Amino acid sequence: MSFDYFSKNGELLPVQEAAIPLSNIEYQYGFGVYESIRVVNKTPYFLKQHLERLQESARFIELEHPFSAQSVANAISNLIEKNTVETCNLKILLIGGKTKDEAALYILCLNPLFPDKKLYRDGAHCITYAYERLFPHAKTLNMLGSYLAYRKAREVGAYDTLLINRSKEITEGTRTNFYCIKGKTVISPPAADVLPGVTQLVLKKVLEENEYAFTERSIPATEIETYDGAFLTSTSSKVLPIRTIDSTTFPSISPELRALMSFFDEYVEKSRGTL
Repeated sequence: MSFDYFSKNGELLPVQEAAIPLSNIEYQYGFGVYESIRVVNKTPYFLKQHLERLQESARFIELEHPFSAQSVANAISNLIEKNTVETCNLKILLIGGKTKDEAALYILCLNPLFPDKKLYRDGAHCITYAYERLFPHAKTLNMLGSYLAYRKAREVGAYDTLLINRSKEITEGTRTNFYCIKGKTVISPPAADVLPGVTQLVLKKVLEENEYAFTERSIPATEIETYDGAFLTSTSSKVLPIRTIDSTTFPSISPELRALMSFFDEYVEKSRGTL
C-alpha cells in the first residue's frame, strides 16, 4: 500500500516533497527523537502514552520545540483521514533546530511490518552484542550502535540483537524490550537501564489482571538458562517468545508464556488501543 501524503509541522503535503535538507546539522548529528505507533481501523493504539514518551524524550535531550501533544495528535488524525488509511504504522520524527521555532515535526504513514507467524509458534532466535545506548531513557535518532547490532542479527538470520552492558547483563533489544519468565513471574532489566516501553505499560496491566508477578533485576547473560523462557515486546511484535539466545536454547515455550501471549492479544483487542 502506498500513502500519498505526509505531515510537516501540521501541514499535509505530497509524500514526494518529504525531504530533510542536507544542511540540517541537527539531523546529521542525531539531535532528534521519534516514535512508532500502530494504527488499526483508523485508531492510533496507545496514542496518549506514545505522545507522552515523545515529549519526555525531547525534554531529556533538551530539545525545545513548539509542538504540544494535542497538536501532534491533531496532525496524526488529519494525516490518517487524508490518506484514507485503515491500518498502518506511523513514524513521528521530531528534529531539533538552532532555536525552538526551528524544530520540525514529520509524520509519515508506513506499511506495517509484523513478525512471521511461525516465530510466535516456534520462538525467535536472538544474538547478543556489547553496546550501551547513550541516553537509554530517550528514543533518539542517535541509532548507530543499535543499527550495527541489528545488522549483526540480520547477517546470521536472527530476529533481533540483545544489548549487553559493561557488567555483562542483558538490557534490551535494538528495537524491543526484553524479559525473562520463571513460572508466573516476569523479570525485566532495571528501568534505569532501558527505554521505557509503551508496550511494557500494557504488559504490566495484563500481568496484573491475570495474577502474574513482575519484578525488575539485572539479568546476567550467563544466567539465561536458569529461566523458563524469555520474550520480547514492541509496538509491532506484541509479546514474541524467544527460543534461542546465542548458543542457549530453551527446550520449549513454557505454558505460562503461551498463556501470557494469549492474554496480551485479548487485552489489546478488547481495549482497542487504550489503557
